[in-house]
Amino acid sequence: MDGFDTTTALWGGVVASGIYHGVNPGMGWPLAVSAALMERRPGSLHRAIAALAAGHLLAMAAILFPFTALLVLAEWQREIQVGAACLVIGLGLYLLVNRRHPRFLARVPPSRLALWSFLAAMAHGAGLMLVPIYLGICATVETDTGHAAAADLMAGNAGIAALVAIVHTLAMTLSGGALAIGVHRWLGLKFLSKSWFNLDLVWATSLVVVGAVALLTVH
Repeated sequence: MDGFDTTTALWGGVVASGIYHGVNPGMGWPLAVSAALMERRPGSLHRAIAALAAGHLLAMAAILFPFTALLVLAEWQREIQVGAACLVIGLGLYLLVNRRHPRFLARVPPSRLALWSFLAAMAHGAGLMLVPIYLGICATVETDTGHAAAADLMAGNAGIAALVAIVHTLAMTLSGGALAIGVHRWLGLKFLSKSWFNLDLVWATSLVVVGAVALLTVH
């Protein structure tokens, strides 16, 4: 796979994982519908979706940005990417065995949607999934790692980290927001109660798949 195909596939993974997070009820879109139904005020649904997006974006940034500060990233990027991919696979295997949701999420009130979204994304490994993808994208950026200034390299990777987090969160917000708006305006609570779906198994499997694909794209 050449550099262009690799980069395209990795960015596709960023968007696809965002769409998946958006439609996954575990990432909070039903809470946005619930908040809108309870408040019954114009714009309440959109504010709830924005709060979920803000929390998700902060979770992505909290995971990705520490890697931009690693001065050893240039020299050890391949090893770090392999380790991150193995960690993602390990988390996926763990979630396949342990299906229980983190109990602390139930203690966060729905009124604090941004905080809930941040904690949910962290607990489910949503940001961790992006780490091997992000490192793979960084590897496609041509730099002379032996002579490039560390500040220039870190600034470039910070920009990539920000773009990965934003693109992923945008895809998540558009897919989850569309679903929430559809349920709130047209489908109603009957759809929510009858069509509730649990994607825990798919999510755990996707972590394993993403980790395996990241290993295959290591340069």
